[in-house]
Amino acid sequence: MPRLALYALVVCLLSVAAAVVSFAEGNLLGIVWVLLAGVSSNMTWYYVRKAKVEKAASASA
Repeated sequence: MPRLALYALVVCLLSVAAAVVSFAEGNLLGIVWVLLAGVSSNMTWYYVRKAKVEKAASASA
């Protein structure tokens, strides 16, 4: 897994944990954490797919 994908995955997991804590405390700031989790999740999938495409392109060349 590429390094950027790992970083994005860590950010996603931490933001999900922060959202759970925020909502458990009754704080609506958790909505921001959920949005950050969504963005970082999409970044993780983007970097994973990009690495797969690059690997397939280099293997076929």
